[in-house]
Parts: sequence; C-alpha cells; structure tokens
Amino acid sequence: MPPPPHTGASVHEIGVLVTQLDQDRPDEAERGARLLLARQPDSGIAWKILGVAQLRQGGDALQALQKAAALMPADAESHRNLGAYLHDRGMWDAAVASLQRAIGLQPDDVEALVDCANALKALGRVEEALPLYQRALGLEPRHAEAHNNLGNAYLQLGRYEDAARCYRAAAALRPQDLQVLANLGGVLRDLGERNEASAVYARAVELDPANAELHCNLGSVLFELRRVDAAAASYRRALELQPRWVPAHLGLALVLRQQRRPSEAEASCRAALAIDTDNVEALASLGELLADRGQFAEAEPLFQRAIAINPAFAPAYASIASHRRMSSADSAWRAGAERLLGGRVPLAHEISLHYALGKYFDDRGQYDAAFGHFRQANELTRRAGPKYDRARLVRRVDAIIGRFTAETMDVQEGATTASALDAASELPVLIIGMPRSGTSLAEQILASHPDVYGAGEVIYWNGSYDRFARAEAEGQPQAALLASMREQYLARLGALAGSAARVVDKMPGNFLYAGLIHAALPRARIIHMQRHPFDTCLSIYFQNFYNIGPYANDLDDLAHYYAQYLRITDHWRESLPKASLLEVPYESLVTDPETWSRRMVEFVGLPWDSRCLEFHKTDRVVITASKWQVRQKISTKSAGRWRNYQQFIAPLQPLLRSAPTP
Repeated sequence: MPPPPHTGASVHEIGVLVTQLDQDRPDEAERGARLLLARQPDSGIAWKILGVAQLRQGGDALQALQKAAALMPADAESHRNLGAYLHDRGMWDAAVASLQRAIGLQPDDVEALVDCANALKALGRVEEALPLYQRALGLEPRHAEAHNNLGNAYLQLGRYEDAARCYRAAAALRPQDLQVLANLGGVLRDLGERNEASAVYARAVELDPANAELHCNLGSVLFELRRVDAAAASYRRALELQPRWVPAHLGLALVLRQQRRPSEAEASCRAALAIDTDNVEALASLGELLADRGQFAEAEPLFQRAIAINPAFAPAYASIASHRRMSSADSAWRAGAERLLGGRVPLAHEISLHYALGKYFDDRGQYDAAFGHFRQANELTRRAGPKYDRARLVRRVDAIIGRFTAETMDVQEGATTASALDAASELPVLIIGMPRSGTSLAEQILASHPDVYGAGEVIYWNGSYDRFARAEAEGQPQAALLASMREQYLARLGALAGSAARVVDKMPGNFLYAGLIHAALPRARIIHMQRHPFDTCLSIYFQNFYNIGPYANDLDDLAHYYAQYLRITDHWRESLPKASLLEVPYESLVTDPETWSRRMVEFVGLPWDSRCLEFHKTDRVVITASKWQVRQKISTKSAGRWRNYQQFIAPLQPLLRSAPTP
C-alpha cells in the first residue's frame, strides 16, 4: 500500500497499520484501524486499511471499501479495491463503475483494466471489454489471465482463431494451468484442429490423471479423429474415476454406436438417464439409437420430451427434421426453431438450427427460404472451422495417380496373389463415390441379401495409405506391408461378418484408395456409385456433416473437390481390371431398381435374392445421414432436385460435363 495522503491521522499511526498489512498481520491492522476510526470517523485512509484487512481475513469489506472510495475520490487504489471486491462477487454493474473511476485516475493499472474487462464481458458488453484486455497486455505482455480472458471474449464473439492465439499465449505462460489447457483444447476442436486438440487434452490428463472431465474431453476429440478404440478407453477411464459422470456415459454410447454395438450403446444411454432422468442429451442420444434401427415413431417422442424439458435444446429440433418429411403441421416446430435463432445460442446449435430450417423449407417446397438457411449454416461452419486446402488435395491425387498405374498394380497383384492365398479373399465389397451419391442405398440393397453383412463406414484405408506412402518413401518392402494391411482389414471385417459370405464397407472417401485396395485385395469387389454432380454437391451442402471435410461448406470448394474426385475415378476406370469395378448410376438405380440390384448382386458373386428389392423393410442398424431415406420405398424424387436451386449453383456449372446422359 503506498504512503497515505494527509488525513488528520499521524503518519506514524498509518505507517504502523500499513506495516502490519505488509507483514500479513491483518487482524492487528483491523483493530488499529477501528481504534483510529473511533477518533477520526472520516479518515479515508483508515477506512481503506480496514477494508483491506477485512478482505485478507475473508470478511465483509463492502462498507469499509465504499467509505474509503467516497472519502478519497481521487485515490485510484480505493476505487480499484472496491471494484475488485464487487467483481469477485459478481456485482458487475457496480464493479464496472468503480473500476472505470480507478482507470480514469490511473490508466496504467493492469489489474483494474483486467477486472473491468471481465465485468464488461460478464454483462455481455464484450466489444467494450476487448480494448481493455488489449491495453492490459500492452502494459504487461506476460499477464496469463489477461490472455486467457481475452481468449474467452473472442470465443463469445465467434472469433475462434483469435481465441486460439490468446489461449496459446496463456498456455505458454502457464503450461500447467488446467483451465487454460481446457480452453485451448476446446477452441482447437471448434477450429477442426483435432490433432493439436488431442495433444493438449492429453497433456491436461497427464497433469491431472484423476480428473474424469479431462478424460471425457480427450475421448470426445479422439472420437472426432475417428480413433474410436482410444476414445472408448478415455470414456471408460472417466467412468472408473466417476461412475456417475453422465457425459462419459453419453460419450461411450457414441463410441459403441460407431463400433456397431447398438445394444450396449443403448444401455449406456439408459445408464445416463438413470442418473439424470431429465438429461436432454441422453434423451436425444437414445432417440438417435432408436432411429438407427428404423424406429422413428418411437424416437420422436424422446426428441419432443427433450424440447419440453429444455426448449433451447437445438439438437432435438434438428433430429426431428432429419428423421421424417416436414409439413404444414410442424408450424410449432418451426416457431420454436426460429425463436431460438432469434436469441443467443452456441455456434454449433445455431448451425444445426439453420440446417434444420433449411430441411423444413425444402420439404415444404419453399426453396429460396431453404437455400438461405443452408447458406447461413455453411457460412457459419466455414467461418469457424478449418480452411479447405485445394493444393494439398491436388498433390495427394497426383501422388496416388502416379503411384497406382495399371502396370504397377498388375505387377503388385502378381506378387501378392503368389505370396498368400488369403489375398484372393472375396469377403470385402467396397462401395465408393462422393458422399450423398447413393452409397447408403446401395449398401442397404446388398445388406438385404441373407449372405451379406452391411458394416457401414469402416475406418481403415485413409490411414493405411499414409502408412504405405511413408514406407515407400523410406524404401521399405511393399509386399510385406500390403500383406499386413490385408490381414488387418480382413480380420476387422471377419469380426463383423459372422456367417456372411460378403461384408460391405461403404466408406465413400475410399474412392481415393481404390488402387491401394486392389493391390492389397485383388479379388475385392468395388462398386462406384455415381450421381449427377449438382444433386451430389447440393446434398452435401444441405447436410450437417461434422467431419466430412471443410470442402463441404462452400460451393466453389465443392466444385474443386468434385473435380479431383472425377480425376481419380477416371484414372481407376482406365487402370483397374474391369472385373473388379462396377459403376452404378444413382439415377438408373432409382429408375430401374431391379435391373441394377441384380447387377450388383451378380457382381459380388452371389445368387439373386428378391429381398434385395424389399430393402426398406430390412431390420438392421444404419447410422449414416441417410438412415431415414434408405427405409423408404425407392423413389426418383431426389433425382434432378438441383433444378429447384438452379439460380444458386453457378459455381457448380463447370461440373456439368460429368453429368450422366439421360
């Protein structure tokens, strides 16, 4: 505490009290201040010392701090002490008033600047808070709290990259601060920088291995990285530490769903509901699991119940829209969704509401309104997430085309088939193509055959190609690596197959790796689904994919991605043996389902079964975005849908050359 101004009390008396505070003897300072105030009740410095002494003892110091500020209006420290007290108790308006007075008297008071910014942010006056944090950091660049809180302010404004920059600075100054690490991990996840986010969360777990919430956070980002087994381990560890931790039960349910263990996933959701019967996330997750089984009528009441409990729970609105056709009877649903958008909602919820309203207006035939919502959803997603790197994809496609030519694959196939009998395995059927090109429909048709198991999207070949490319660059033998990939992949499919003669892997993005797949498994069947580029790209643009890739949120980027897809599939058409690749036009499949269903069944080497035409009745779990569509009778309604949006799709026009000929 600085030397006091002249207040009527002797300098010696005040000096003694200040020394007691400096020597951490606040009880003595309080007694002395009270004795002084008994003689001089208008001594501002005595009130100031009393207030500080009470603060240090955890007492109620408000009256003393207010008296000091009133009696010494030109003393910046008195206003700052009062402002800090009010700040710490959440009395934001009063805190701002006092702290602004302190800053006016002492503009370089870093703590007053930070506290005032915090109070403004708490009041929702975030734009006013920013320059105060920035001034504080200009004065004290190593102020970790200011970096962290400025990051929080940017986050509230949706400025994720700025927030990440601030959190990184705070983490560099406080590498063991768990809250800072949690903040950094969260914003990196929002930005799509999931590898870095997982490293940050892993560091936090190392610092506090008994913290269930940190394990849960790590599990969530590992799940988004499609490291499903590692995510499961994190969630299970969280539950070991805290068996009643609802987020861990729900995270584990997501993992089990992805692992095609629906009964266990449902049990995990029900365990969460046993702990918290009104948990809206658990209700919504259980609803999604029922919808995966085709039990849409049973799922919707769960979504409706979630909304009744929490009318601001946006994911339930989105689930309702995605699992059926919306109609004029859904006016209350529309009003609720629009009411949420009119207020302050988390960014992810805002995005999902725009997608859901786009779906509503599309179902109602109000196409201008629909596209407006879809465009807003994509712009918000693009603004917050990672940027699409066109050059990187071009380089990847160039490398794959250069490596897997007809000649090199012929040589590799000879070496592979000669080395091991299991290379001739006919178990895998891979359905490839652009997302939303009919891959789920093709899988559902084939999975309706009694000798076929539909495994959904098996995560394998993307990482395997990276391994192959690294090994080749290092001069490692290719045959051994291909044999290892073959064994691992067949073991994974075999664990799912049961008695099935074929297992369908319908990962659309495997169109990039058809050459590697053929090199490892020359007898595997590959079905390439093709659809009109406009319908394909719009369907992607209209779907809320959380992990499809940043190209999906901009029509120009979509056109670029689609052009690269055409480049590499044109290459496979010329390079792969004709017997290994069947190309199926979506429009032909929905127009003449029997002819094309028979072709697919014959292509995979099985006898025809009429149940393939009744695919919409097949009882199986489907967890892709098409789970409602594949349970409807086949229809041509989606073919040519792009004509409803013709005025909006100029960036896609260069793709018209690839459109199927009527």
